[in-house]
Amino acid sequence: MALANTGAALQHLTPRPVKGLFGDNYLSVADMDFTQQFLPEVYEKEVERYGKRTVGGFLRMVGAEMPMASDRIVWSEQGRLHIAYDNVSSNAGGTEITLTGLPTGTDPSSLIGVGQTLVISNGTVTAKARVHEMKAYTSGANSTSTQVVLIKVYGEAGSALPAALRGAATALNIFVFGSEYAKGSDDVGNSFDASFTTFENKPIILRDKYNVNGSDVAQIGWVEVTTEAGTGGYLWYLKSEHESRLRFEDYLEMSMVETEKAVGAIATGVTGSEGMFEAIEDRGLVYNATDFGGANGLGQFDEILAELDKQGAIEENMMFLDRATSLGIDNMLAAQNSYGAGGTSYGVFDNSEDMALNLGFSGFRRGSYDFYKTDWKYLNDSTTRGSIGDIEGVMVPAGTSTVYDEQLGTNISRPFLHIRYRANEAEDRRMKSWITGSVGGNYTSAVDEMNVHFLSERALCVQAANNFVLLK
Repeated sequence: MALANTGAALQHLTPRPVKGLFGDNYLSVADMDFTQQFLPEVYEKEVERYGKRTVGGFLRMVGAEMPMASDRIVWSEQGRLHIAYDNVSSNAGGTEITLTGLPTGTDPSSLIGVGQTLVISNGTVTAKARVHEMKAYTSGANSTSTQVVLIKVYGEAGSALPAALRGAATALNIFVFGSEYAKGSDDVGNSFDASFTTFENKPIILRDKYNVNGSDVAQIGWVEVTTEAGTGGYLWYLKSEHESRLRFEDYLEMSMVETEKAVGAIATGVTGSEGMFEAIEDRGLVYNATDFGGANGLGQFDEILAELDKQGAIEENMMFLDRATSLGIDNMLAAQNSYGAGGTSYGVFDNSEDMALNLGFSGFRRGSYDFYKTDWKYLNDSTTRGSIGDIEGVMVPAGTSTVYDEQLGTNISRPFLHIRYRANEAEDRRMKSWITGSVGGNYTSAVDEMNVHFLSERALCVQAANNFVLLK
C-alpha cells in the first residue's frame, strides 16, 4: 500500500528523458500539496492604469523660481492714478454728497479739494459738478469716517443735482475729471503722495521621507516601469522611493496653490502662507456660476472682459480649466463660427472635412485680449481638486512686473506669479534630499534601515492679483 504524502504515492508517473508534456509525466496540485509544478506567469512590466499621475507643472508654465535669503517677502503694488469713490449718497436738496465708510485716518480732503470737478452718476443719470466747499472730516467710532462735500452742479437750475440723484437711498459713483478756478486764484489744487499698497508673504517648510529596512533591501525584486517624465527602465526596492519623490514634487506645487495664512499660530512656528487661491479670493477677481456652454455663454465671458478692462487690461492671458469648463468654452466658440454645417471647425489636415474633425480650441481672441486655453490636471484628478469640483479654472495674466531686487541691486522683470525659495552659497533649500541610516552604503546611525528625506522651503508671490480670475 502506498504511503500517503511520500514519493511512493506518485507511482503513476513515468519520467521522460526530455522536457516535454505527456499524459503520465506531470505533477498535479492533487499530487503535491506543498508546491506547484508550474509557477504562474509573471509580467515584469507595471500596467499604467492611471496614465500620468502627477499633477504638477502648472507653476512651471506660468511662473519662475528665484532664491531669497530672508524668511519674509515684502513687495509694493501701485495704487490707482485717478480719484474715485463708490456708494456715495446725496442730501435731499442735491447740494451735498457724503462719503461714508472710509477707513479712519484717510482724510478725503487730501484727495478731493475745492475747485475740482466731478462726474456724479447712478449708472443711468449723470451730472457734472464743482466742489464748492469741504466740510469737516468726521472720524467714526467703528473704524470708519465720513466726509461731506458741498457741490454746485453745472447745467442744472439752482446748481443742485437732478432729482434722480438726490436722497440718501440712492447709491452714486463719483470721480474727479479735472478742475476749474477763477482768475487770480491762489489756493488751487491738492498735493498728495502717490498711493501704493504693501503686501508680504512668508515661506513654509515642506518635509517628507521614504523608509525601507535592510531586509527588504536584500530581497531583490525588479519592476519595469515607465516614469511620469516619459522615461522607462527597471527599479528595485527604490520604486517606492521614486514615487515618494514624485509625490513630494507635486506637494511643492499643490502647497503653493492651496496654502493659507493662519489666523494665529496653528502650532509653534507654523503660521501658514498665502497661496494662489487665497490671494485671488482676497485681492483678485472671482466669477461664480460659469456656464460658458449655455445660451448666454459669450455674455458671461464678456462680463469677465468688462471687469478686466477696469483692472490692468493685460492683453495675453492663460486659462487653466477643468474638463467641463474647457468643453463649455469650446461649445461657446464653436457657436460663433460660421464655417461648415452648424459652425463645425475642421482643424487639422488643411481644414479638410474628409480627413479629421477638430472640436477643440486652444486659443482665441475676444475684444483686445488673447486667451490660451489648456486643461489643468489638478482640477480633474479624482485624488485632488477633481474630487471636490468647486473650482472650475483660473485665468492667469501672461505679463511681468518690474521690481527692484536687493540681491542684484537692479530692477528686474518677474512674472506676476512666481516662487521664492530659501537659498544662499552654503544652503540651497529649493529641493533638498539626503539619506540617513545604515543601509545602502550610508552609515549615519545604528538603525537597520534607510531613510530618504525630502525638504523644501518656499513661498508663492501673487503680484497684481487684481488681474487674476478664479472661476467657481
